[in-house]
Amino acid sequence: MKKLNIGILAHRQGNIFLNSRFLSDLVTEGRELGADVYVFSHRDVQEESRTIHGFTPSEGRWTGATCPWPDVVIDFCRKLYKPFRDMRSRKDLFVYANHKFTYKWKAMKLFAESDKLERWIPKTSLYSPEALEQMIENYDLVYVKPGNGTGGHSVLSIKKTVCGYRLQGRKRSGRIVVRPVMTKQRVIRWINRWVQTEKIRSGSFMVQQGLDLQLIPRRQVDVRLLIQKNEIGNWEVTGKVLRVGAKNSPTTNLIYGDGKVLRFQTFIKSRFGLDKAKEIELECEELAHRLMEVVEERFGSMVEFGLDVGVDVNGRVWLIEANPKPGHTAFIKSKEIDTYRKSIRRPIQYAMHLANEQLRREQNDTADFVTNFEWIDL
Repeated sequence: MKKLNIGILAHRQGNIFLNSRFLSDLVTEGRELGADVYVFSHRDVQEESRTIHGFTPSEGRWTGATCPWPDVVIDFCRKLYKPFRDMRSRKDLFVYANHKFTYKWKAMKLFAESDKLERWIPKTSLYSPEALEQMIENYDLVYVKPGNGTGGHSVLSIKKTVCGYRLQGRKRSGRIVVRPVMTKQRVIRWINRWVQTEKIRSGSFMVQQGLDLQLIPRRQVDVRLLIQKNEIGNWEVTGKVLRVGAKNSPTTNLIYGDGKVLRFQTFIKSRFGLDKAKEIELECEELAHRLMEVVEERFGSMVEFGLDVGVDVNGRVWLIEANPKPGHTAFIKSKEIDTYRKSIRRPIQYAMHLANEQLRREQNDTADFVTNFEWIDL
């Protein structure tokens, strides 16, 4: 069987790729699995010659070369600018391992309307002053989030206090803002300005029921769960960790402040006890598998998803959001190196499985054509 060519689609700035370590590890793992793996951007496709200007890591830097057309492409590009979207929308160019997904707001709406998922979904609405007012009246804690954001940017929490409300958010710059506000009307005016000044690209915001996730005093805690296709195309939970946000941060994002990662089983057992911890773990995994059923029914085949799962102070499980192109570094931070390596290996294994299936179909089609061909005597 021929050596497979796996392309990794990513964002390139000059000769530098975002998430460079992750991409480099994918290439290295692919080589060990017996495939030729390279990274490329939408600018590197040379359609006329059916070649790719692909990049591979060498001595700490990326080296470009002409590479064969990929048998399968895994889309790990997180910069969804128009030229990339235009290329990605073409169905005649590549065999993709993962289909396109959608914005967070549309995804949460889909999940909330699903019988398989609704019990895990916090109340969520598209942002409007009226939706915000109703949510503030119904819940002591409310979140306002960008519907197309990532990395904890532009997220704002509204918490009721004895003196009114406490607003706490993270601006696009990463700076944390904390502001006491006395009345509901002032809260709405202040947040109306926030959604205008802090929006990401031209995206809308959503307003969401807040959850008490302070399993550690003054710190938000959530579960990052990674579910991936394995080498035969079945979904498996690869790993899960606890992410602990910086003090007084509205999110658990690890890029800013003194956020940290804890091992899931160790912390959950110490917080809830052995029996409840096992129940929580099984429910997190059930949520992940049900979510992938809903996603693939709507969008088509995927490679992996990172789920941000909330476990509130009473041990109830909630889906906060789902990301089709998640980071993997939390497993490095929790010193679960074997889990990290498995998380790198599985996308390549699945892409190779997909490519081999494609080759087998093509060979069968050729054999069927030859078998059914009627020879004509001249």
